[in-house]
Amino acid sequence: CPLRLFPATKTATGPGLSAPCLCRRERVRAMFYHAYEHYLESAFPYDELRPLTCDGQDTWGSFSLTLIDALDTLLILGNVSEFQRVVNVLQEGVDFDIDVNASVFETNIRVVGGLLSAHLLSRKAGLQVEAGWPCSGPLLRMAEEAARKLLPAFQTPTGMPYGTVNLLHGVNPGETPVTCTAGIGTFIVEFATLSHLTGDPVFEDVARKALKALWKHRSDIGLVGNHIDVITAKWVAQDAGIGAGVDSYFEYLVKGAILLQDKELMSMFLGECFLIKNYTKFDDWYLWVQMYKGTVSMPVFQSLEAYWPGLQSLIGDVDNAMRTFLNYYTVWKQFGGLPEFYNIPQGYTVDKREGYPLRPELIESAMYLYRATRDPTLLELGRDAVESIEKISKVDCGFATIKDLRDHRLDNRMESFFLAETIKYLYLLFDPDNFIHNDGSDFDVVVTPYGECVLSAGGYIFNTEAHPIDPAALHCCRRRREEQWEVEDLMREFYSRKKTKKFTLKRAPDRGEGENAKDPQDASSEKAGEKRNSKKSSHSLLSCPSQSFNSKLAVLGQVFLDNT
Repeated sequence: CPLRLFPATKTATGPGLSAPCLCRRERVRAMFYHAYEHYLESAFPYDELRPLTCDGQDTWGSFSLTLIDALDTLLILGNVSEFQRVVNVLQEGVDFDIDVNASVFETNIRVVGGLLSAHLLSRKAGLQVEAGWPCSGPLLRMAEEAARKLLPAFQTPTGMPYGTVNLLHGVNPGETPVTCTAGIGTFIVEFATLSHLTGDPVFEDVARKALKALWKHRSDIGLVGNHIDVITAKWVAQDAGIGAGVDSYFEYLVKGAILLQDKELMSMFLGECFLIKNYTKFDDWYLWVQMYKGTVSMPVFQSLEAYWPGLQSLIGDVDNAMRTFLNYYTVWKQFGGLPEFYNIPQGYTVDKREGYPLRPELIESAMYLYRATRDPTLLELGRDAVESIEKISKVDCGFATIKDLRDHRLDNRMESFFLAETIKYLYLLFDPDNFIHNDGSDFDVVVTPYGECVLSAGGYIFNTEAHPIDPAALHCCRRRREEQWEVEDLMREFYSRKKTKKFTLKRAPDRGEGENAKDPQDASSEKAGEKRNSKKSSHSLLSCPSQSFNSKLAVLGQVFLDNT
């Protein structure tokens, strides 16, 4: 491919897609299939491919994890037939009722997130969806089953979850109560989506409770640490920063706020962001500080922190995001990848943290920032990523983790996020016409048992494993139970007052959806009425479940607040 990335010229391949970008995009596609096909040939049904020995291993469970993680990437690359085939394979072969100790965090972001995304993309992939979709479907049921296996981890005095759970027996008696902050605060995107699609509030409830517990136990100066005891709420690791152990907590405050249009979550993030800027930011680098004192504890940059510029772009802080991104990009150019730890004062790697497991975070930020700015520097990062990953990491059976960026030694592992995130973000960076980048000019109207629903209009929210969630889908199912009860209440009142001609419209009260909630058909009208009238009202009887977006989003770019 030519190194010249600009100026972009219109070609027969699509509006605004330059020949260099097309060339890069197709190279990324080839990278995907080189890794994916060797996983199928050498590693399936194990979780991951071991590319140096051309075999497989289970890592985070026993879920054929790479297949789940790669599923929505297949559709983004346009491979509808393989998407359909893999859905059938997963439905037939994946079982969550197994005696396996699984990471609650990883199972959520990779398995639950991957299945939810694939469920919401099923219709676009040409699958015959069942009546009631997107509020029902086999992949949704699989996601719900996996998430229910995680719920025992949240049964703690604080509501903050254990880090590990046995999928068959629940939390092991000797399980450590120490969990990282990210492992507590990275559930609201997947769990709220599950609650809205299934109508069961338990998932969103536990995710919110965990987030609020973290917020409640901040230090006196407002910072959160790295690891906390979920039983006693005492901080075990007291380093505060934006990197490993904390990263996706901040990410999910922002993405949860956008997905749910939740002012409280955004307020929490903006409060934390202000403190992060005041205490940890030095010359557009972010260091680690002691959470109670604010004094620097580790002057290092971690590769996981490279998501931060992309997150800044989502709240409209593009200028600061670009400056930080360019700092991180200099590290990439120094080594051909981002080492896990980088000593900022010394300008070099940290001992035993010299590796690069093909992480996506800097590429992720490049994609977000390019959508917001069209700065060609961001495409240059994409070009460098393609060149260096192919040159250093490519082997006969896939792409291997780089064990040491100093001498480019390799390790025998290809993590599932390489196909779920790294390849996906690279492809989207070079594919401006992808359906993921839809600006709302194209959409689908889906007829459900609960009314018409607008889907696939863009504005996708990526979970931290790069699985896209269509926020519009949450409005298809979330209020169907309340609406059913409203209609039944209305009809009862109509018939009870018909003879007296005193029929009136009243505001409908909230209906509990927990264990004690009764189906109106299973209770007498009088008892059901008493239960409903005992709670306060939250919405009008005749209101529609429309999308109440108070913020106008540039798709995958910065948020523009509507102040009118």
